[in-house]
Amino acid sequence: MKTTILGYPRIGAHRELKKANEAFWSGKINEDKLLETAKYLKSQNWLLQQKIGVDLIPSNDFSLYDQVLDTCLTVSCIPDRYQNIDKTNLLELYFAMARGLQNDHIDVTAMEMTKWFDTNYHYIVPEFEKHQTFSYFSKKVVEEYKEALALGIKTKPVLIAPVTFLLLGKEKEAGFNRLDLLDKLLPVYLEIIDELVNLGVEYIQFDEPCLALNLTDKERNAIKLTYETIHNKFPKLKIFLANYFDCYGENLETALQLPVDTLHLDLVRCHLQLDDIFVSKHFNPNTKLSLGLVDGRNIWKNDFDASVKLIEKAVSKISQDNLWISTSCSLLHTPYDLDLETKLKPEIKQWLAFAKQKLEEVATLKHLFSEDNDAYLHLYEENKLANLNRKSSKLIHNASVKNRISNLKETDSQRAHAFSVRQAKQKEALNLPLFPTTTIGSFPQTKEVRSMRLKYKKGLINKEEYNSFIANEIEESIRFQEKIGLDVLVHGEFERNDMVEYFGEKLNGFAFSDFGWVQSYGSRCVKPPILFGDVSRNKPMTVKWSEYAQSLTKKPLKGMLTGPVTILQWSFVRNDQPRETTCNQIALAIRDEVVDLEKHGLQIIQIDEPAIREGLPLRKEEWGKYLNWAIKAFRISASGVKDETQIHTHMCYSEFNDIIASIADMDADVITIETSRSEMELLDAFVNFKYPNEIGPGVYDIHSPRVPSLEEIENLLEKAKKVLPKGHIWVNPDCGLKTRDWPETKSALINIVETAKKLRQQETELV
Repeated sequence: MKTTILGYPRIGAHRELKKANEAFWSGKINEDKLLETAKYLKSQNWLLQQKIGVDLIPSNDFSLYDQVLDTCLTVSCIPDRYQNIDKTNLLELYFAMARGLQNDHIDVTAMEMTKWFDTNYHYIVPEFEKHQTFSYFSKKVVEEYKEALALGIKTKPVLIAPVTFLLLGKEKEAGFNRLDLLDKLLPVYLEIIDELVNLGVEYIQFDEPCLALNLTDKERNAIKLTYETIHNKFPKLKIFLANYFDCYGENLETALQLPVDTLHLDLVRCHLQLDDIFVSKHFNPNTKLSLGLVDGRNIWKNDFDASVKLIEKAVSKISQDNLWISTSCSLLHTPYDLDLETKLKPEIKQWLAFAKQKLEEVATLKHLFSEDNDAYLHLYEENKLANLNRKSSKLIHNASVKNRISNLKETDSQRAHAFSVRQAKQKEALNLPLFPTTTIGSFPQTKEVRSMRLKYKKGLINKEEYNSFIANEIEESIRFQEKIGLDVLVHGEFERNDMVEYFGEKLNGFAFSDFGWVQSYGSRCVKPPILFGDVSRNKPMTVKWSEYAQSLTKKPLKGMLTGPVTILQWSFVRNDQPRETTCNQIALAIRDEVVDLEKHGLQIIQIDEPAIREGLPLRKEEWGKYLNWAIKAFRISASGVKDETQIHTHMCYSEFNDIIASIADMDADVITIETSRSEMELLDAFVNFKYPNEIGPGVYDIHSPRVPSLEEIENLLEKAKKVLPKGHIWVNPDCGLKTRDWPETKSALINIVETAKKLRQQETELV
């Protein structure tokens, strides 16, 4: 029996990669310094895994920005708009594709981003043309293998498999299916594999998470062709096939017949698939199984007792020599090291395991089946006691919360009247112009804002000094918004660290780490709260600053909240009760806040739900159950107010086509969505469905440092006007502006307001 993992976090225990990337982008360090930081982080990851006892260590799981973007560069899948960038300047090309590039010589938009399956990680979406060609361009996978080899570590290179790579992308023109490009792509993979094999590579991990989806026969046949071709060309290569985030489902028989050495199973998400494999007529006991027992998506300590039983079941069917003990998926989605946490309550801390501790869990599970297992039995007993403590802890359970959940009524998730009635009342109450302008909520979190928050947290300034600073920032933002002519204002969220963490800090049932950072995209890192117990709200969370901001202006101001599904999805959620129950607990807490905001004069309240689509199960047969409780939870949070109060929600980087009916069922008065990178393509879902409520299609890509021109914004809005009723269109950025700088933010918002005014003038002239 041996150990392996599918991947390791890459940002650094203290977010070294984030800091280096941002320093490089701002010109504070050069390319050599950035690559030096990256090399250091990779070496530390490999050496740690070697020290703890991982037998087969991955390489090429590291990325400066995103692993799918890395693959685009590896196979030269580079959209035509980047052709004017010097390909010898690989980093400029790479980051232009990720973030866009705007200078005196070049103005090019970034590639699209969307969610990596059902996680909060965002990947860069490959773009394919009908006559697409591929070639072996970036040698990153080979270079990283050599780096590890120089440390004396023979790794398992990780490649996103060809079919998954194609399915992750999108066709940029009509008349072809991206899978038809496989015959052009596969030879490039063979070239890459050939170079790796010649370097002595024994195992290659092919990440094929599309096997967790509902696949067509064409897609399954493409997978068969891929691995048969690789096996025929390299019969001695040991292929480690990695599917994760769910079971193989109806793809299991296909997977079992593939000529691969090892089949990886995510037994955290789907432990029953072990039984399915052993009863299959296609099961080959000589095929190695990688048992994904340690959760790569959450931070709870492994249940050794349950894991041992699964290993014993496997050992009863196949030799220990044919078993790998592994993580369920890459540890990319977990924080680095629990040892860094010195402030967590000891009782809660004993229930947790971060990436480093998960390596130790993998190693321990292997040792429990070794001849010298006596030396590890104490770890088994400690694990058992910690899990028993968690089940019985008084920190977790709250009788009043459970009682409120049990008394929920159907009417608690319904507004008083239909949207058509509410819309008329809201138009009269708010008196907004055609094409009303607004932002999504946050304004730039400058170094000064972050510094003052840190000083207050460390006790270096008192509460009065901090509140005075926040009040001044809010007033300045209100005056700026009034000056440029925005129609619906926001207070800027200067007091908030993160859209989920901020609320978790004010709710019961949450704990917080100091170093529990995970990567969301590029250099953007989040520190998810640890949702360990029943959730409730003791007092208002946002009323103070929202009411203050509204007092500064006669224009309507939005109260800004994070929705229950997003708080659930973007936290490390307790796994000892159904997610639906936990989500409803959060929904009731948010509902109380919505009602309080209305009582204090807020006529518009935004309940952000960017994670609704993200939480969708990967297999369509499971969608209905999830959507029923997720949409209901949002409605519970939003339905305690009168008709005149306008409820907004925001979603970003989501494909809406297949769940548009459920989005409509949310019954938000206004929905704002990301559409600028896709050039309004995402609106197709709303048009075809005839979405009844109002929509704000984003016209400013806030994940790029570019400032959109007046012409660019007008072009996007003209596209929107062709497919949406003009009285239903809002004008806004794609997302919150927290990560942007003030100069670009001001320029972009001025352009947005000016374009909206121009469109109104045109409508007036038509009349």
